[in-house]
Amino acid sequence: MSDAPARPAQAVDRHMLEALVCPQTGATLSYDPARQELISRAAGLAYPIRNGIPIMLIDEARKLD
Repeated sequence: MSDAPARPAQAVDRHMLEALVCPQTGATLSYDPARQELISRAAGLAYPIRNGIPIMLIDEARKLD
């Protein structure tokens, strides 16, 4: 295990996030900075953001409880 400090999450371009919609429903998304996810309440899915890049694939999304 490394003693190196944790890397901060990469900044996400807010203008880009405003342009994205859920690929399943076309609904707007909300940004969860703590989990680095884009949330689609309409679809019940959370799309991950990896290295500052939203992964907008339904197969990669986490189902919300």
